[in-house]
Amino acid sequence: QARVETPERARELGQLGFMQWLASLPGNGDFRREVLRAYARARLFRDTDPAVAVFCELLMEALEDPLSPLDLALPRPKRRGGARARRLIS
Repeated sequence: QARVETPERARELGQLGFMQWLASLPGNGDFRREVLRAYARARLFRDTDPAVAVFCELLMEALEDPLSPLDLALPRPKRRGGARARRLIS
């Protein structure tokens, strides 16, 4: 969960979360079971966190057609204000 300023940033964070989740899966695991387990945990927050909603969408896409490529991308490098911006948010 994270504070997001724009829908684009929510998409970036949701995709990053999905890629991190995917990379953490055991090689011999049951993909369907892992998707359903992740979705069961994340769905509780999808209505209040746009990035989690993106993560849930990606999980469902992967479940419906696990052999189709997903539209995933790393975020473009961008300065976001660093420590000063974080202090202003608090």
